[in-house]
Amino acid sequence: MENEIKPQKDYLLPASILISTMIFVGAWVYSAGLKSQQGLARTQSQDEIKIESLLPQEVVLPVRWGALGTKMVSAGVIDAEKLESLYSARGGFTKEMKELFYGADNGNLAITEENSGFLLNLLWALGLGNKNEILEKGPMNDSRYGGAGNFASTGGWIIAKGDSMAHYSRHSFVSLTEEQQKLVERVSKNIYRPCCNNPTYFPDCNHGMAMLGLLELMASQGIGEEEMYLIALQVNSYWFPDTYLTIATYLKHKGIDWQDADPKQILGADFSSASGYKKILSQVEPIQGGGGGGCGV
Repeated sequence: MENEIKPQKDYLLPASILISTMIFVGAWVYSAGLKSQQGLARTQSQDEIKIESLLPQEVVLPVRWGALGTKMVSAGVIDAEKLESLYSARGGFTKEMKELFYGADNGNLAITEENSGFLLNLLWALGLGNKNEILEKGPMNDSRYGGAGNFASTGGWIIAKGDSMAHYSRHSFVSLTEEQQKLVERVSKNIYRPCCNNPTYFPDCNHGMAMLGLLELMASQGIGEEEMYLIALQVNSYWFPDTYLTIATYLKHKGIDWQDADPKQILGADFSSASGYKKILSQVEPIQGGGGGGCGV
């Protein structure tokens, strides 16, 4: 795919700006019930693409989690009692969840269908709480939007201790050099998500904020730009399986195998933004699996 995708210069008014009456306990925290939905998507698209190349059973990410879970609990970005209460209604914590949440020496993160929602929430907390110029000087603080606290990614984070904005860009969980910061800024401007029409550089929804956290984590641990795009596409595919199964089907009809596609290209506005994906849908039937999650429940 040779056409160049350029990031939008003027960001669109986010659909995720919150109305106060829509903020209620559990409303914006991602549900982790994707297993059966993704299984349906796999079945329906079996003849179209190689499913395992898009959604393998597990992808080990090139980043160590370490004690970030306990650090975020100690700082109050995550209220342990609230999070445990939230997941008690979903079958409770698995052993893996407990280790990521309470462990002090976790290894590399691994994403699966089953834990993709939980990882989304952990990375959402990281992106929200970690101090970064993108949050402080980027479009989140554009005066047109009335303040950074009016978005789904901020006002919707209801499992912090106190107000979520008390933790917004306040903690040094992940430290970046000047070059690493430039890398995160550059890559974040090229990564979109299909629930919104803005790049990760404007993380107005939970997926955008979580991706920002992941990019910071990758950059801090020496991951290069090309690999960052690859990992970001793999993670986006778990968060929006139907979207990327549909995109893979579209590419297949164009004679392009998923494994040969350029991750940066696919993550760009022409494919992964809400408006770009809408254009894809005008040319191919969507995969109707019901999998994935939007900015709300």
